[in-house]
Amino acid sequence: ENSLNIRKNVNRIIYFCIQNNIIDKYSNNHNYMCKIPSYFHLPDIRTSVPVLPKTARRRSRRTQGRTSVFRRTRREVEMEDYRAADGNDCSCHSTRETPSSAASSPEQEIWRLEAEKDLIEARIAQLRSQVDRRKAAAAAVSGFSGDEDECNKAASEQPLPQGEEGMIENGAAHPAASVCGLTPEMIYRYSRHLLLPSFGVEGQLNLSNASILVVGAGGLGSPIALYLAACGVGCLGIVDNDNVELNNLHRQIIHTEAYIGEPKVKSAAAACRAINSTVRVVEHREALLAANALDIVSKYDVVVDATDNLPSRYMISDCCVLLDKPLVSGAALGFEGQLTVYHYNGGPCYRCLFPIPPPTAACQRCSDSGVLGVVPGVIGCLQALEAIKVASAIGEPLSGRMLLLDALSGRIRIVKLRGRSLHCDSCGEHSVFTQQIFQSFDYENFTQSLLFDLPKETLRLLPETARISSREYKKCVDSYEPHILVDVRPAHHFKIASLSNAISIPLSSLEDNLSKVDSAMKQIEQVTGLHASLYVICRRGNDSQRAVKFLHENGFCAAKDIIGGLEAWSQEVDHKHPLY
Repeated sequence: ENSLNIRKNVNRIIYFCIQNNIIDKYSNNHNYMCKIPSYFHLPDIRTSVPVLPKTARRRSRRTQGRTSVFRRTRREVEMEDYRAADGNDCSCHSTRETPSSAASSPEQEIWRLEAEKDLIEARIAQLRSQVDRRKAAAAAVSGFSGDEDECNKAASEQPLPQGEEGMIENGAAHPAASVCGLTPEMIYRYSRHLLLPSFGVEGQLNLSNASILVVGAGGLGSPIALYLAACGVGCLGIVDNDNVELNNLHRQIIHTEAYIGEPKVKSAAAACRAINSTVRVVEHREALLAANALDIVSKYDVVVDATDNLPSRYMISDCCVLLDKPLVSGAALGFEGQLTVYHYNGGPCYRCLFPIPPPTAACQRCSDSGVLGVVPGVIGCLQALEAIKVASAIGEPLSGRMLLLDALSGRIRIVKLRGRSLHCDSCGEHSVFTQQIFQSFDYENFTQSLLFDLPKETLRLLPETARISSREYKKCVDSYEPHILVDVRPAHHFKIASLSNAISIPLSSLEDNLSKVDSAMKQIEQVTGLHASLYVICRRGNDSQRAVKFLHENGFCAAKDIIGGLEAWSQEVDHKHPLY
C-alpha cells in the first residue's frame, strides 16, 4: 500500500512538472521519463515508459499486478509509438490494456484518470491560448487603411482557417495559411489564377492590393467592372451620372430590367458585389468633370476610360498625366473598336497623338450612329485585361501600340503609335499644364463637342415663325391641310419608324432632290387647288432646322421645322410611336 501511494504521488509530480514546463527532457536529479501523447506537441520530450527509482523498481517486480501501470512491454511501447507516428494516438494512453492493467485496483484507475484529467486541462489551456493569439493577429491584419472615402480600405475581414492548420503559433501564422499572403478562401477562389506560372501568387497579391477606377458604366464599362470584380481587384471605383434605360440593355450587360430608371452606378455596384462580395466597390454617382476629376482619380492606381465622347477623353488623359496614373482607353462604334494604354512606362498620352481635336463630324456616338452590342463587350473585356496586366505588373501592356478590331471581317490588328511628344502640352518636357489650368480648362469649347448627349433639340437656327410644335402639326393633319412632310433622317432610320404621310429625303441628299420636293408640292396643289405647305421633320429637331434653312436659301421660303422631331411627336401626340 505504501509503495502504491509513493508511485501515485511520484507520477502526479511528473505530470505536474511536464504540465508546467518545469522539465522538458531528462531530469539531472531523477531518472524519470514519461510517455507523452503525440498531440501534446512537446518535441523535446522523449516518449518512453516511466522508470522508477531502483528501490521502487525492486518492489514493483514483487508486485507485478500493481506495476502494470508503470511497466510496459517493449511490444506495447512500439505499438504506441507506431500509432503516434501514424496520427492515430489521440488519447493520453493507449486504448489497449494488458491483462495486468485491466485487473488494476479502483484506486489505481482513479489516480490514472486524474492524471489524464490534468493533461486534458493543460491541453485545453494551450488551445485557448492559441485561439487568443489567433484573434489578436486577425484583428491586426488589414489589407488596406484609410477613411470611408478612401478606396485603400479592406473590403471585408477574411476569417482565418479553422483547425490547427490556421492557428497562430507563437505570434506567427501557420505556414500553410500565410506563406503566400493569401487566405484559404482567396486561394480557392483564385486558384486558376495561381496555377498560371506567369501570374501566380505575386500577380494575385498585386491585383488584390490595387485600386482601379472605371469611368463610365455603359457598354464598355459593364464587362470591365464585372471582370475586375470577379478577378479580385482590391478596390473598384465606378463613375457615372446616368440612369439605366431599356435601350441600354442590349450592350450594357451589367444592368438588368429590374434597375431601369435607377442610377447606373447603383446597378453596376450591386452586380459587382453579387459576383464577389470581398471586393470593395466605391460608387461615384456624378459626372467626371475637370472640377472633381483630380480629387476622384487621385485615390486610384489605374484608370480605365469607358466613356464615349471627345471632351472626356482629353480631360481624363490630362488628369492622369498630372497625377501620373496609367490610363487604359477604349472605344467602340458600329462594328469597330480600338484599345490602347496611355501614359505608361514612358508611352504617349492622348494629346501626344491628337494635339488638335479631330472634326466634330468624325466624332460620332453610338446614340447617333449605333453599335452592335457585342463590340463594346469585346473591347471592354480587353480593357479589363490590360488593366489587370498593369495592376499586376505582368505581360506587355499596349503602351505605344493600339489594337484595332473589325467585327464584320473578324480582323484584329495591332499598330505601333508614335512615341511621346517632347512638345506635348500635357506631358511634354516644357509643359506648363498645371492643376489650376486643368480645373479651369473648357474641354467642350476645345473639342467643339458636348460632354453629354445632345438633348432633344438644342440648335436655334430658325426664327420662331419658321417652326411649329408637334401638336400644331397634328392639328394640320386633322384638318386635312394640304401639305408635304419631308423626313430628312438617313434611309435606315426611316425604315425603323416613320409617320405614314412622310417622304424620305435624307439631309445628305436634299440638294439633289429639290426638284422632287417641288414636283410633289405642285402635284398636291393641282389636286386640291390650294397652296401646299412644306414641313420638315427629323429625329430630334436638329437636322430638320438645317434642312429648313437650306430650303429657305433655295426658294422654299414657306418651309417649316417641327420642333423636337419624332421624339416630341411620340411624347406629346402619339405615345405608341416607337422611340429609338
